[in-house]
Amino acid sequence: MYDWILWFHVISFISWFAVLFYLPRLYVYHVENIENRGFIEVVKIQEMKLYKYIGVPSMWATLISGSILIYMGDWIKAPWLHAKLFFLIILIGYFHSLGVLRIKLLEDRCTKSGKFFRMYNEVPTVLMLLIVAMVVFKPFS
Repeated sequence: MYDWILWFHVISFISWFAVLFYLPRLYVYHVENIENRGFIEVVKIQEMKLYKYIGVPSMWATLISGSILIYMGDWIKAPWLHAKLFFLIILIGYFHSLGVLRIKLLEDRCTKSGKFFRMYNEVPTVLMLLIVAMVVFKPFS
């Protein structure tokens, strides 16, 4: 059973990261094409569907399956897991910040630039590298 849950966790993780990588890119297109109202209306729909219909479910699937794996693996005392969970908390905060920014963009209240969103798009990459490193190398053990 463990392998099936791990498989589901990896699939969920990949799906969530697809959203984390692509949504800020949509935000770049959004703010850099603000004068093109027809394009912006389409992008707003894409942003909403990506966040609500793929991002939120895949985040929850990742968190739930990961929690089951922690329980099954009896790793709760492992120092590397504590580091991973720390980076995960930051990642969850980042994901929720994308939701806040999506609402601001939806309501035409966002003042962030395309350059900001290009830089902000690098956050999940750094967190992914750290999280995967904790799992693969298990430092602090």
